[in-house]
Amino acid sequence: MLAENKLVTLQQLIESATNEELIWMNGYLNGIVGKNFENSAPAVPKISTKVTIAYGTETGNSKKLALDFAARARKQGVIAKVQALDQYKLNDLQKEEIFLTILSTHGDGEPPIAAKKFYDHVHQNGFKLSKLKFAVLALGDSSYPLFCKAGEDVDAQLKNLGADCLLPIQKCDVDYEEEAMAWFDEIVKSVTGGKSLALTGKAAPIKKKATGKKYYEGRIITHLNLNDYGSLKETYHIEIEAEEIEYQPGDSIGIVSENHSDMINAILEITSAADASYIDYRGEMFSVRELLTQKLNIVYMPDRVVKQYAQIAGHEILPDRQDLLDLLTDYPINSVDRFTEMVKVLEPITPRLYSISSSLEATPGEVHITVAKNSFYLKGEQRLGLASGYLSLFKTGESIKFYVHPNHQFRLPADDKDVIMIGPGTGIAPFRAFLAERESTGATGRNWLFFGEQHFTSDFLYQTEIQSWSETGVLSKVATAFSRDQAFKVYVQDKMWEHRKELSVWIANGAYIYLCGSRDPMSYDVEKMFIKILEEFGEGSSEAEKVLAEMKERGRFITDVY
Repeated sequence: MLAENKLVTLQQLIESATNEELIWMNGYLNGIVGKNFENSAPAVPKISTKVTIAYGTETGNSKKLALDFAARARKQGVIAKVQALDQYKLNDLQKEEIFLTILSTHGDGEPPIAAKKFYDHVHQNGFKLSKLKFAVLALGDSSYPLFCKAGEDVDAQLKNLGADCLLPIQKCDVDYEEEAMAWFDEIVKSVTGGKSLALTGKAAPIKKKATGKKYYEGRIITHLNLNDYGSLKETYHIEIEAEEIEYQPGDSIGIVSENHSDMINAILEITSAADASYIDYRGEMFSVRELLTQKLNIVYMPDRVVKQYAQIAGHEILPDRQDLLDLLTDYPINSVDRFTEMVKVLEPITPRLYSISSSLEATPGEVHITVAKNSFYLKGEQRLGLASGYLSLFKTGESIKFYVHPNHQFRLPADDKDVIMIGPGTGIAPFRAFLAERESTGATGRNWLFFGEQHFTSDFLYQTEIQSWSETGVLSKVATAFSRDQAFKVYVQDKMWEHRKELSVWIANGAYIYLCGSRDPMSYDVEKMFIKILEEFGEGSSEAEKVLAEMKERGRFITDVY
């Protein structure tokens, strides 16, 4: 064991180091220790080839794999440099020898924000990469129609630019660890000159795991609207009881919604389809009603599906996200065969992720979520968001099926670290979980919450709990912004500026900053405000942006935005 003063020094060094510095230190220490055992163990030969492992992530999975790959490579004598794609110097791509990229897919087949600059670079520039050898590991969720699309796009474009593919793209589902490591082992064999199927151009014989998402059958034990009388919003606090559930604060749960029966009945009536008749959909037989209710996305369909519908219906339809019922009303399909053809081009209902707003330490066997009901008008009618409308109708005692979606990046720091949480609206959800966790574990670090909504009297979500945490000292500070309670609008970033001096002190003392809520414009406005605050107490604009980038790289500024 180290003496206490040495241990403190080591911990401070680790906390201030970047990922690359940690990897270098790990190798350096291994080298020193290895000298003491060089007579008892054969030396691992070093490979001169340079390997860069670049990752693009939103939930931390790609980053974790990249670091694991680098450690695994070192044991085989391969020195690998790990780089986040948002920090990667794009002009270096033409200088690389071997370039491995780990890329997740989000939204409608899009790359993560951190990889967008790289993604656009390889698609928009006419350079050649004839000397580059590369491989792509794509992470995704097979529940979504454009599974691993961002990784597929990058893989195809690097080939178009003349790069040599070391190994065919490996597409991994949510349960990715075993497949990813087997894929990387094949890469290492190729780099070290070992026997590898990569040299034949064939895919490595990676055994697929039979496991996938673990679904829980839960029971609704609490279902209440958090907004008070007079609010323009409906925000539901939903508590679900489930046996043997496992998650950590910062994770989400995925829920596959069902389409509303009124819409299904209208579709069956307008098409004269028999709801009990069966259709073969992607190799499985389902009744028409079952398909339309539980399996198929029939609301706000993407343009690619609308285009396929137009071909089947024989009409020109403007590319616009529409409901199936709207299309059937405006552009009818009048035959059973065409209806069956249309059903087969529809895509599955995709899961909706909701940040967990509870802690297992505080509420064992339960998971809580915070759901804002999305209501809007289209074609003169009030419409509801599919998932939020579905969840708003549940009643206490009813069953619900869900799975846990881990977010390895959005995690609490050590118990003694200070935390700044910025969560307007339903962005408060993970911070309710953080505070419940820190209260239950007796964490000594200070906690500062920024919360914003429209009105204090009707929209202060979890007001009683927040006030209680403030009174007991779990919350060291609370700053609220209620935008419609005065003549001019006030948002969380305005409150940040109001408290800028103390914020700068917390940041200088090593506080961790978490941001959750809407991506556009909230998250961009908050980041701009942080840069402005850093400028006020720092050394200018470019330096402030550099400090924020370093905080992100070191895991001290973490976002979960949507």
